[in-house]
Amino acid sequence: MKNREILVSPSLLSADKRRLESEVESCKNAGADWLHYDIIDGHFAPNITFGADFVKALSDKGLFNDVHLMIEDPCKYAKKFIDSGADLITFHYEAVEDCLKACERIRGMSEKIKVGISIKPRTSVEEVLPYLNYFDLILVMSVEPGFSGQAFIPSSLDKIRILRKYIDENNLNTLIEVDGGINQDTCQDVVKAGADVLVTGSFFFSSLYRPGAIKMLKGK
Repeated sequence: MKNREILVSPSLLSADKRRLESEVESCKNAGADWLHYDIIDGHFAPNITFGADFVKALSDKGLFNDVHLMIEDPCKYAKKFIDSGADLITFHYEAVEDCLKACERIRGMSEKIKVGISIKPRTSVEEVLPYLNYFDLILVMSVEPGFSGQAFIPSSLDKIRILRKYIDENNLNTLIEVDGGINQDTCQDVVKAGADVLVTGSFFFSSLYRPGAIKMLKGK
């Protein structure tokens, strides 16, 4: 296994909404690499979270803005999030009829935007392997989309291993991101399986010493 830089992306779904600017500053000071925005519309997944204005208010804080669209018709709304400061737009494989056409449409909205694809726990990872070359990132949901604080689904590790093997064997630059139940008990197995980016929610924001939480996730 070649050495990989492990990136950490705290999910603002678990942040204290009463003091978001200071929470984002805390992420930055703790050593986080990205900020993860869970955008949920109440249709594709249960719960309703943030809109483009939320991203716009926090996107200029010096961190990479990792926007995860858990919504129906992601192409319809992607431009609003790009204009609000998104650096990466990740949409769900299950939310579109043709993931390559959706990827092309979103890339056409900005020269700088990166595009990711995500799969729910019940979606076979083999379904998306042929498309990985077109995406900057593949996001494995290791819990059902919708709410923070859920337990990690162990079968996600097999998905990560399959992705890692395929990406390495085909010399792809696609990053593997994992979202759901990432904590002190699961992070080492997830990284060992091949993840590049760890989304952390409850574990990070409930930590009494957040820089230590980041270091633990990065294996330092």
